[in-house]
This record gives sequence, structure tokens and C-alpha cells, in this order.
Amino acid sequence: MNRKTARILILTMLTSVVAFAQDPHFSQFYANSLYLNPAFAGVDKCPKLTLNYRNQYPALGVYQTFSASYDQYVDALRGGIGVLVVRDEAADGALTLTEASAIYSYHLKVNRKFSLLAGFQATFRQRGLDFSRLTFPDQIDQFYGFVRPTNELPPDQPTNQHVDISVGVLGFGENYYFGVAAHHLTQPNEAFFTESRLPLKFTIHGGASIPIGRKRLISSTQSYLIPNIAYQRQGNIGQITAGLSFNRGYITGGLAYRNSETNPDAIVAIVGFTPPDWPFKVGYSYDFTISNFSGAGAGAHEISLSYRFPCVTRTRRVQQLNCPKF
Repeated sequence: MNRKTARILILTMLTSVVAFAQDPHFSQFYANSLYLNPAFAGVDKCPKLTLNYRNQYPALGVYQTFSASYDQYVDALRGGIGVLVVRDEAADGALTLTEASAIYSYHLKVNRKFSLLAGFQATFRQRGLDFSRLTFPDQIDQFYGFVRPTNELPPDQPTNQHVDISVGVLGFGENYYFGVAAHHLTQPNEAFFTESRLPLKFTIHGGASIPIGRKRLISSTQSYLIPNIAYQRQGNIGQITAGLSFNRGYITGGLAYRNSETNPDAIVAIVGFTPPDWPFKVGYSYDFTISNFSGAGAGAHEISLSYRFPCVTRTRRVQQLNCPKF
């Protein structure tokens, strides 16, 4: 499949009455926690800036997703606040999605060992279509390629905007966590030609952080085994990702397996680095595609970077969540 073929396929999906859009996804769930579940806002207590980049099927060069978020805990609000910006580009930028979200998460410390968080997210979404960058079958000359003019008509409005609402709940103790989230409660119409409602996306995720071995008294370093799982369903498409990571000091490494309801998708290798006494961490992951599409797309690369600012105030209302860093 070449780039022009991919563009034709995307247009086919756009013009179909029964086609439904799907959200872009990230393999490093917890390195982009606000995107996974709005209840994560402020869970680290200190202010945090996070940047994420994903290049899906780099051999085609047509799917890229960028994400930036900031969140912090606010004593006066008894919870966390955050902002999230996402930019998704498909077909070399012919089809784009831009999102800007404001998030609030109420933090409740149920008892000394368990905390419950409830997140609310309001999002402004804009879909854009650059019709001039698309190619169509009627442009093909059997000898010279895409040289003919097309008879396809562009949409009356090349962009559409709407407001969307999402919610989430997160519960955690000292060494375990679980959460649920529902995105796109308003199910906005994203079509350029006909009606196509963005279906609800439901997420269930959880895991544990299990200390293993003995803690060294000199370095105060403890090793952790971190199993985690996430199930997401949007419309009639569902997928499950199960992973296992190992953390020792400032190094994290792990593997995950992602499977849709109809076929295996990818094996994800993740490595993370948190320099000692430094406020930032960086992660890299690669998706080894194992579906029938493995030979054409060349997997997916993903990079995450976060910076934790010094805490302005200290609070005892809610404990810090000990979950995967990537």
C-alpha cells in the first residue's frame, strides 16, 4: 500500500454513511494519563508537563499524533486541574483532528489506604479536510499515473467544530489501581459529506505495583513488577492490551500485547529512563505489528517526555498513585 492508496481509503471512509471515526491511541497509556482517563489530573500532586509523539506505520508516513498536557493538584479545589491538547494527522495531513480540553478531578481520600478520584473533561474538537491533498481513482492514467483532473466534489465545509464531554473514575491503594472512563458522551457529528456520529469510547484499566526482592538500605532502591491491563471499546471495535513491566531505580522496561476482538494487533516493547535526582523522565516504545498488515506499515514508534515542577504546597488529602510511568 502506498501513500496515494492510503489517501483513497481514507476518503472512502469519509464518504461512507456507515463509517464511524475512531480515536487515535497511544501505547504508553500511563505516560499520557490525562488522555486515558481525566480522573488522573493532579494525581502526582506536583505540577507536571507531559509531551507525547506517536508515528503510526512509518513506512507509509501518513499517521502522526502529538499530545501535550499539564496538570497539578490545587488545595483550594480539593482536586486536580489539567489541560490537554491533541493533534492527529492522517494521510500526510489531508485529514486532521485538533482537540483542546479542560479537566477537573475531585480527589477523595476514603480512608488511610484508599483514594477515589472523579474526573470531568470538556473538549473543543475540530476536524479538518484538505481536499487538494487527496487523490482519486479517476485521476489515474495507466501510463503516467495520477495526472487527470478528478470529478469528485469537495465538501461545502472543509472543517467542523463541536464541544465534547468525557468523565472518568479512578481508585487506588498503596500498590494497586483501577479506573473506568467514558469519552464522547455528546457523540458529535464529524462527517463532511453525510452524518457520522463519533461513537462513545469506554475504557476499563487497572494494575498493580508489586515490590520484589529486598530493598537495599544504602541506595533505598526497591524493585517492582508492574502488571497492567486496559480494555477499550468504541462503537463496534474493541481491543485489550495486557502488559508487564519491571522497574528498578531509574530504569523501566516491559512488554505488552494488544489484541482486537477479531485478530492480534501488536507486541509493544517499552523502555523508560528517569535520571536520579532529575525532575524529568523519557520513554520510548515500539509496536511490532503481528496482524496481516505487518509487512506494509513497519509498526509504530512512540516517544514520551514529562517534566515535574517543584511542589508549591504540600497536601495530605490524597496519597500519590504508584502506577506505571509509561
